[in-house]
Amino acid sequence: MSLFFIQLRGEFIKLFSRKRTYIGFGVFVLIEIALIFLLNLEPVQRSLQRVISRSGYVAEDYLSGLTLALLVLVWSVFLLASLYLALVSGDLVSKEAEDGTLRMMLCRPISRARILFIKAIACVVYTGILVVFIAVTALVAGLLYGGTGGLFVFIPTERMFALYDFGPGLQRYAWAIPCLALSLTTISALGFFFSCMNIKPAAATILTLSVFLVDMILKTIPYFEDIRGWFLTTKMNAWLAVFEYQVPWESMIADYTWLMAINASLFVVSWLVFERRDFKS
Repeated sequence: MSLFFIQLRGEFIKLFSRKRTYIGFGVFVLIEIALIFLLNLEPVQRSLQRVISRSGYVAEDYLSGLTLALLVLVWSVFLLASLYLALVSGDLVSKEAEDGTLRMMLCRPISRARILFIKAIACVVYTGILVVFIAVTALVAGLLYGGTGGLFVFIPTERMFALYDFGPGLQRYAWAIPCLALSLTTISALGFFFSCMNIKPAAATILTLSVFLVDMILKTIPYFEDIRGWFLTTKMNAWLAVFEYQVPWESMIADYTWLMAINASLFVVSWLVFERRDFKS
């Protein structure tokens, strides 16, 4: 067992020694600063105030750092995080196969299943680290700009409207972080799956983003409203349900069970492909 953890540590060292691993962290800091700055502009503030005031609440009580942080997550995290997760997960196997380092690893007494399992763990952990970083830095930046106050939740695409005091709002925000990380593991699983194919790292990243964006586009077509619940990105939006007054736990569990089944299936197929690949020639 100690050897397993040594190998896992080595995988993390390789992962975090690549410069592209940190691109997402740096870009999100810039995006968060830009979005929060724009949200604090007077015309934008007036627009947000109108939405809150029409519901009969005092706008100043809810235009807080917590609200700004949630808006940053809702508007940016899915598209941008999917890009950087696809970039990193699509590299994990295909890049080493391209560089020839996998051949050196397979010369040692270690099974292919263990190699792939270790890489899959590193992929999931990276997903969690990126999501926690995004959520925490968005909250810190929001609090620095907007201060403490209630949480205003208004997401028209999900037909969601809710208002919370700072304490309950912060609790809901904290709940959302692991749920969001769980949702985004599906993007990482897709990237990992394509990375195990006999293709270039860039192709694995592009294929991952293509599947994600096609699913997102199809979901937004009005004629597909009755089958909207079947799409991958609809299931991935389950993390937003924690902001509803009555959290639909049964629906969330069903959505995440569906996503985890997809992740597990992708890993099994990845393993079967990886076992049969020829890395010697």
